[in-house]
Amino acid sequence: MRDSRWNRKVNAPGGRPGLKGGGGVLVLCLLWLAALPLLAESYYLPDGRPDGVALLAPPPLPGSAEETADLQTVRTVFQGRTEAEKEHAFKSASLSIFLYAPAIGPFFQPGKFPKVEALFQKVRKDISAPLDRTKKHWKRRRPYELDPQLALGRPETTFSYPSGHSTRGTVQALLLAELFPKQREAILAIGRQIGWDRVLIGKHFPTDIHAARTLGQAIAREFLASPAFQRDLAEAQAEVRACPEANL
Repeated sequence: MRDSRWNRKVNAPGGRPGLKGGGGVLVLCLLWLAALPLLAESYYLPDGRPDGVALLAPPPLPGSAEETADLQTVRTVFQGRTEAEKEHAFKSASLSIFLYAPAIGPFFQPGKFPKVEALFQKVRKDISAPLDRTKKHWKRRRPYELDPQLALGRPETTFSYPSGHSTRGTVQALLLAELFPKQREAILAIGRQIGWDRVLIGKHFPTDIHAARTLGQAIAREFLASPAFQRDLAEAQAEVRACPEANL
């Protein structure tokens, strides 16, 4: 009886013993693995650049006087913030490019500049690789992990140094300034505040923010040196120029 059941499995059309349809799953898995390098490709950044580990100085050593001073600054800022500052910090954590509307103008709204939005979607994806490599190298713990009284909201899933929000805020601000040059200083000020907001709610040390600004500047330079980015930027600039409210 056992042999007959075995023979039916082997001799059935497309049948293989013990797989129960697993062959199709195996093929799908192989196709997915083959596609991973394509999914990981950057739109604009060269592979491995910028190198945040080579670019940045190490964060303060755990248990050092420097780390203690860094943590004390977080405590002071965290305890001294206003309710309005806390609400603003949580709002800015979205990292939407439309956080810069107060500097650019009320006309800068979702859906009005599809090419600009598409450009920054690609930018957002590209920033992840150099940022993640750098964070995973240093593996710095966050302020609220050293002092639970600084815990606020949901815990983060990544390491502390450098700040991801400050890095992204810096990059966004520098690139938006290419689209709206007359508002450059006001745009850059919002990018800086996005970083500092992370200290206000206990997510980062000041040294995380300062390092992130350096990394963000390096990433922005790489974007601006990319021919592919320049092509997409030119299309976004043309879209902005076509808007009479932009007043370029």
